Amino acid sequence: MSGVIVENVTVSQCYQLSRKFDNQYRRDYCAPFMRKMLPLQQGKLAWTAIPSMQLRNFSKYQSSFVKRGTVHCNAAASTTAVPYLEKVDFLKLQNGSDIRGVAVAGIEGEPINLTEPVSEAIAAGFAAWLVEKKKADSKRLRVSVGHDSRISAQKLEDAISRGIVGAGLDVVQYGLASTPAMFNSTITEDDGFLCPVDGAIMITASHLPYNRNGFKFFTNAGGLGKADIKNILERAADIYNKFIVEGLTSSKGKALASVKRVDYMNIYTSDLVKAVRKAAGNIEKPLEGFHIVVDAGNGAGGFFAAKVLEPLGAVTSGSQFLEPDGMFPNHIPNPEDKTAMKAVTQAVLDNKADLGIIFDTDVDRSAAVDSTGIEFNRNRLIALISAIVLEEHPGTTIVTDSVTSDGLTTFIEKKLGGKHHRFKRGYKNVIDEAIRLNSVGEESHLAIETSGHGALKENHWLDDGAYLMVKILNKLASARASGGGSKVLTDLLEGLEEPGFAVELRLKINQNHQDLEGGSFRDYGEAVLKHLENYVNSYPKLQMAPVNYEGVRVSGYGGWFLLRLSLHDPVLPLNIEAPSKNDAVLLGNVVLAALTKFSALDTSSLDKFVQTS
Repeated sequence: MSGVIVENVTVSQCYQLSRKFDNQYRRDYCAPFMRKMLPLQQGKLAWTAIPSMQLRNFSKYQSSFVKRGTVHCNAAASTTAVPYLEKVDFLKLQNGSDIRGVAVAGIEGEPINLTEPVSEAIAAGFAAWLVEKKKADSKRLRVSVGHDSRISAQKLEDAISRGIVGAGLDVVQYGLASTPAMFNSTITEDDGFLCPVDGAIMITASHLPYNRNGFKFFTNAGGLGKADIKNILERAADIYNKFIVEGLTSSKGKALASVKRVDYMNIYTSDLVKAVRKAAGNIEKPLEGFHIVVDAGNGAGGFFAAKVLEPLGAVTSGSQFLEPDGMFPNHIPNPEDKTAMKAVTQAVLDNKADLGIIFDTDVDRSAAVDSTGIEFNRNRLIALISAIVLEEHPGTTIVTDSVTSDGLTTFIEKKLGGKHHRFKRGYKNVIDEAIRLNSVGEESHLAIETSGHGALKENHWLDDGAYLMVKILNKLASARASGGGSKVLTDLLEGLEEPGFAVELRLKINQNHQDLEGGSFRDYGEAVLKHLENYVNSYPKLQMAPVNYEGVRVSGYGGWFLLRLSLHDPVLPLNIEAPSKNDAVLLGNVVLAALTKFSALDTSSLDKFVQTS
């Protein structure tokens, strides 16, 4: 296959990879964080689950990237329950349309719950779901597996692979990859890269701390939804409960399946380069003369400098934190984080660059900075991408999450001539709403969150941080002929009204408080919101938002506030924007007065805000 496939080995060989490959892998990728690996539990197990799965003899789970065991097929095995496997509530691992848990020890009060056996069971659950979804009676399905830079990445990639091959499916490992690339592997038509795959799994926990990890799942229809994730976790729980003690090893020489390794990121980055060249009229180096720095935050996005920008002619000196390091020693890879944005801004100014680009850990979110240090994130990023999209699709609907500003609405509708459809928090919610609008005849080409998740209709509704930056690079390249720099981007934001003051406070619900009386925090939170709504309706200086899909959004004192219930946690986030801090305090006092009767609600952060102003 012209050298595209790096490794093609049987499962029994895969977990004891050739010394040549291991040494190269450790040197090129693992070195930055190998030394920081924490000790992990070891043990042996085997399992049975769906009919295609046979009893297996599992190797000891390893904590390093070097030592691999051997997976064998057993003709028979003991059915004694595994004595040391702890009970796991699989449904608690669900985080909306993702799965997340603690994969590494090291933070007090956060016990490991995303173990290798748990991960293996989840992979087997996904395999069973995929076989059923694809109605694959005779065809052998193929699943790609990739990961970001987290220190638990390799051991979970191995566990996931064991779960997939144990279900009778083929596995293609990509190693270090981005979340958008994993989806793209389901639609890429290239036999040399073993594409398209039938399903894809990305091992990531976005910007969360080093001890966390998780999984995102894709088919060619897009990312899986909440119902699908619940289904997979329910299957995984059944499989996990069938784990049995290590059995006979008489057939240890027989492999279950083969595992291949492919450098898919080459084809993904090549597609990004082609997209910019095409938009620039097929110019080979449309970014020649531009100086662009990248801050990958030691996540998986370091490829963007050498594999995307440089082939397009850009100078990338001054780029920082490109090497993968799952301890994230420099800053959190998060375009919403103030420290992260300050770091990339400083890099732009220090290097006199035209543009700065920053990604989150798995590259499904991004943000930018212009040559003067103006940040394009949150509302500004939405305004910038909206301006670009509305030039291409006049009048289209822009779908955003619920915490966007009133000024953004005015900008999109009055300045750009589009329609702003403010929906719910959660990138999948926003994307699904845009898809729904198109299905009922309302044209929408952009779904984007303040978090930096942005998806375009032209890009299969995939929230791809790298592709979002491609749209910005296209605009930058178009200014090349006129000799303009990143000012062309800043000029697009002319007329955007921004709040003088903005704050987000988190009001936690005490689930052990007697006021809940055994009820759920969600029921309690809904009661809080209903009471606030009634309170506001009796307040003449305030006005409820006429169209609202989440929480209680209220305008008054020149600004607005939104109190909503968190998607996953016992928390009521409160967002306030106003012309001044004093105006914001007036809005805060309204909320505080309405919530005094809810004793299980911790309003200390709101108390402090209104008292110290």
